[in-house]
Amino acid sequence: MNRQKTNERFLRFPVLSHGAEFLVQGHLMRRNILTYKAPPNNEGYDLICIHPNPRVKSKQVRVQVKSRYQTDCNRSVPVKEKSLGAFDFLIVVFLNVGYFYKKTVMPTEGRKEPECYTLPVDFVKKHLDKRYSWQKIILKDFNIDKYKNEKGFELIAKRLKINYPSRVNKG
Repeated sequence: MNRQKTNERFLRFPVLSHGAEFLVQGHLMRRNILTYKAPPNNEGYDLICIHPNPRVKSKQVRVQVKSRYQTDCNRSVPVKEKSLGAFDFLIVVFLNVGYFYKKTVMPTEGRKEPECYTLPVDFVKKHLDKRYSWQKIILKDFNIDKYKNEKGFELIAKRLKINYPSRVNKG
C-alpha cells in the first residue's frame, strides 16, 4: 500500500527528504568537506562534516537538513527549540519539485533547480518563531542570499579551515 498521503492536508514523500540530505552531502563533498550521514532518525543532526586531511586537527561540524518539496511553499521549516544545541548549521533545501498549492496548474509547471541555505545556529536561534505549536523559522521574511548554495557551503568550509580545492603551483 502506498502511504504517501497521511491525511487530507499533508503529503509525505520520504524519498524526497532523504534525497535532500544526499544532495547536501554531495555539495559539501564537492567542496572537499568530508561528510558522513548520521543514522536515520538521529536526534538533532543529519550530517557530520570533518576536514578531509586526517592530519589536520579540527572540530566536527554537525548539520541538520530540513527540506520542502513544494515550489510554492511558504518558505518556512519546522525547527524545535530543544534541538538548537544539537547542530551547528541548519541547511534548508527547497527542492522546488513543482506547484502543490495552486489549484489551476499541474505540479510539474513549478519545477525549478533546488536551492540550499546554510544557516548558522545563531541565526536560527535569533529568528525561531515560537508562537506556534510547531516551532519554525519563516525564511520569506529575510534576505538570506548570503547563505545560498555555494556561499553557504563556504561557511562550513571556513569553520573547518578547508581551503578551496586547487592545484598547488610549484613554480
